[in-house]
Amino acid sequence: TGRPGKRLRLCMDKGYEAEWLGSYLRSRRYEPHVQSRKDESEAIKNTDFKAHRWVVERTHSWMNRYRRVLTRWEKKVENYEAMLHLACAIIVWNKILLG
Repeated sequence: TGRPGKRLRLCMDKGYEAEWLGSYLRSRRYEPHVQSRKDESEAIKNTDFKAHRWVVERTHSWMNRYRRVLTRWEKKVENYEAMLHLACAIIVWNKILLG
């Protein structure tokens, strides 16, 4: 959620680079950040660089371990969202217990 008045950065893939989406996100206090692969490869050469893309890829990988999340069996959005929340809770629980 962040502090009031502070824009939150939203890292996105190049597939989401659309003007209407950018203006919508700005109206919701998000600052869209789309980094091309070229920019990322140049940034990796910088010693102060911290990769952000792997965080999303890793999280998707963890979520795909749950069959009901990977294959959406639920017809209602609410039920699927509940499965997402449950999968996230289990992932966090395991990370806390197992380190």
